[in-house]
Order: sequence, then C-alpha cells, then structure tokens
Amino acid sequence: MSTDTRARESEGTEVPGDLVTSGSRPPSRSARERLAAAPWHGEERPYDLLRELTVALVVVGLVAVGLAFAVGSPDDAPITLKGWATAAPADFVTTATAELGRTSDTASYGPPYSTTKGATQTLGPLDLQSFSGTRYPIDTATTFVTDPLTRLDPTLPALATWNAANAGARSSWTDAYTAAIAKAPGGSPPKVAPGNYGPVPAMTQDLLRLARQGGLDGTIRVGKAFTTDYTPTILFLGDGSYFQDLAASQNLSGGQWGVMNETGNYPGQSWLWLFSFWYQVPAIGNLPNADLVIVGIMLVLTVLLAIVPFIPGLRDLPRLIPIHRLVWRDYYRRR
Repeated sequence: MSTDTRARESEGTEVPGDLVTSGSRPPSRSARERLAAAPWHGEERPYDLLRELTVALVVVGLVAVGLAFAVGSPDDAPITLKGWATAAPADFVTTATAELGRTSDTASYGPPYSTTKGATQTLGPLDLQSFSGTRYPIDTATTFVTDPLTRLDPTLPALATWNAANAGARSSWTDAYTAAIAKAPGGSPPKVAPGNYGPVPAMTQDLLRLARQGGLDGTIRVGKAFTTDYTPTILFLGDGSYFQDLAASQNLSGGQWGVMNETGNYPGQSWLWLFSFWYQVPAIGNLPNADLVIVGIMLVLTVLLAIVPFIPGLRDLPRLIPIHRLVWRDYYRRR
C-alpha cells in the first residue's frame, strides 16, 4: 500500500485504486478530478447552519450589550466645540478672530473649500487638488462666526456693525485684535489692551458664550441639529491649537505616526503604516507637496504589486525561496 493510500484511509476516506500514485509525485489533473468526484466514505454528522448563526448572533449580541453597559466604549469622549470653549476659551477666541479675518488654515487651504491661489499642492503640471473644484465652499467668517450668530440672535449690535462695514475695515479690526491678543498676558483676550477692534471682541465673546452653552455644535453644522456632516466642526477645531495639543498628548499627531493609532492603548489601522512611514522620511515629509508625492509613491507601489505575477524572475521568487513551505509545513508534510 502506498503512502498516499495510507494517508487517505487514515482520514476515513477510501481512495480508488486507479488514483494511487507512487512516491511523492502528485496525481495528474484527470486523476484529481476523479478523486474529487469519488463518493465520500468518511464520517458524516448533521449541521444546522441557521441554528449556529442564530446562536452566534445572540451570544455576541448579549456580550456586546453587556460590555457596553459595564465598561462603555474604549475610546475617549468626542471633542466638541463646547468642550473646546470651556477648556481653552483663549484659543477659541483667537481662532474665531482668525476665521473672521480669513487668515486661518481653512481659509487658505484651497480646493475643495476655497479658491485661494497658490494654496494647492502640485507635482509638476499635475494639480490633483483642483481637479474636483471647490465642491464644499466655506467662507470662514460666514460659516464659523456670522451665520451661527445670526441664527442665535440676528439683532446683536456687534453683528449689525460688522455687516455694515466694508472689507477694509473688517480686515483692520481683525488684524489689530489678533496682534493685541498675541501681546496680552498669557494670550488672554480679556487682558487685551484698549484699541480700535470694532465689533470683533463682542462677536467673539458672543460666539464663545454660544459654544459654552452647547448651541454652536449643532448650529455650525449648516444650521441642522441632526446631521452626519461634521465637516465645519472638524475644520473649525483643526484651525485652533487645542485639538492639535490633545492629539500630540496622545501620540496621535502626524509626526508621531498618528495616522495609524487609536486613542488610548489600542491597536489602530495598521494597514496605513506605509502611508505614515513616508511622512517620517525628512526628505519626503518636509516637502511642500508631501501629500501629493506620497500619494504618487503609493500609486506606483500598488501598481508594482499588482503586476508582480507578470514579471519574470520576480514572480518566481516564492518558488525559488520556498518560505511558504515552512509556514505551511503541516500541509506539505501530509502531501
């Protein structure tokens, strides 16, 4: 009796005599097809797939609900505009002033939020950022400050003064107030020296009050209390230093490989490590168009990975260096 026959019979399967092969030589394709079509003579037992699925769903559901009540989510609580205004009011007012003056990061980002010239990252003549156009137009002064205040109370005197002023006066007010906050002790807006700031201090304080009351989180999102579009909130938070400082304190900033981390001591999206890796290379990460360069690198690597089966020599490496036989040694030992 050959080795193959003994192996199959030890597993409870009877091998037809014409399919027995000698030594370690694998059977031909036709022999394998006949073997696959041969009747099963091994052990059989009933299996109710629906019952198993139902039991699994019930058990997993009970465990998930129980853990949710017992320990809650492992993630930190979400960052809100209310929390920002309460924890760092000075940073909130400074950021709101930059939004009014259209000098924040969002205001100068370019597509898809604005048409700011020279803001896009290019790779030679390639300008991917502008291909889709300004699909989500945001005027920071309107979206983050004046519209929320108008929804809160359109009769605010400071708002009326702002709306009646021309662009030059508005820019002069915001520039002067921004410089005054920077010179104030501790960067505290209440300690700003007297000056011609127009309605900017009153407007930013009204916005701060609205945020502390929890009304800004819903109002800033296109005026809807229930929506899944958190883009304005995220952009407003990102323009300040509060959110960035929180990220850095939890090792979540870009320079700390934050793109692949989860909050707390939990694994994150490890499949993103290669994207994050290129940002850690100074010659690439410090480029003004680093995002576009890294996307290009990943596209090239993806194409190379896709065509590996068609590259002579490279596609033969698994056969020439049979590491897979070590990993799957039990399978090859049975063969």
